[in-house]
Amino acid sequence: MWFIIISTLLLLASALPYLPLTHWFYRFFEFGKIQILVLQICTLIFSFIAVENFSIGIRVLQLLTSVSIVIHIATLYKYTSFYKSVEKQHCDNSSKMIKVLSANVYQDNTDHDSFITLINKYDPDIFLTMESDEKWESALLALDSSFKYRVKVAQRNTYGMHLYSKVKIVSHEVHYFVANDLPSIEAKLETTDNYKFTFFAVHPPPPSPTEEENSKERDGELLSIAKKIKQNSDTCVVVGDFNNVAWAKSSILFRKTSLTLDGRIGRGFISSFHTKYWFLRFPIDLMFHTPDVFIEELKSLEHFGSDHFPIFAKFFINKKTGNQEPLIENLEEGEREIVAEIIVEGKNEKSDNRN
Repeated sequence: MWFIIISTLLLLASALPYLPLTHWFYRFFEFGKIQILVLQICTLIFSFIAVENFSIGIRVLQLLTSVSIVIHIATLYKYTSFYKSVEKQHCDNSSKMIKVLSANVYQDNTDHDSFITLINKYDPDIFLTMESDEKWESALLALDSSFKYRVKVAQRNTYGMHLYSKVKIVSHEVHYFVANDLPSIEAKLETTDNYKFTFFAVHPPPPSPTEEENSKERDGELLSIAKKIKQNSDTCVVVGDFNNVAWAKSSILFRKTSLTLDGRIGRGFISSFHTKYWFLRFPIDLMFHTPDVFIEELKSLEHFGSDHFPIFAKFFINKKTGNQEPLIENLEEGEREIVAEIIVEGKNEKSDNRN
């Protein structure tokens, strides 16, 4: 009986994300695909050990569970280190290495010194904070002398962000694609070795019982940014708290619309949230980039008081090689219309949870 109940619930959890529904309850199970896979494997193994009478119903559930496991593995495999990603092509035509640190600092986190210590330890060329309000802005003044270029968008609704850079910011724009309290940053940068690229900082709202009832604003925001990236002819890097997992449909549409690559592919899940619950930890702080960007390192860093682990990346730009171009995926028939519809729904969605 225990196997019937548990395996049925896990099969439902596996199937719910495929329904075209935006309510947070259905979208939550996209986040938990890794956990569901682990639980299904354990349940299936124990069913062969502990179940005494293998009825037809039990056999059917074992078969369905096995099929579900295969589907999960097929989806998640490319996000493991077993998947072979493109070899790095660093040569005389490449830029110098650029280091980026991205962190959702958690607005109510008052341990500002631990974050500043983290920045000093890893010495990034660029760092991005999310959920940074006026208090965080005051604390970050200690780093102004080290980072000449800054974009500050302090907000008290957990959607403030601050971009600090040693790399020259030639120009920047703060966008509000779907709501006037949800900023994203677009910054044009130029390195000392004359490489130009565009840096996008993102932090859309999550679908959850305490935030947004559905994923419409999140998905609309992300796909609005994706369209903006596609219109941009520059090299692009996109980082931030996406409040989404890379294998979710909206993330895949983001990647296809923007013509970017997912930095996690072939490098591991790199789960970043929640720092307190190891089994309920999801990879929602993501990085995407155009094919002329080559990531040498992508990892999470140590806890500094937030509910997110920071993400650290090292990459270089190589415009002379096109060996990552074949990895780009285009929108399929009908997906362009789906993207346009999602953006409209995101703009029309009104939130009463942010203040």
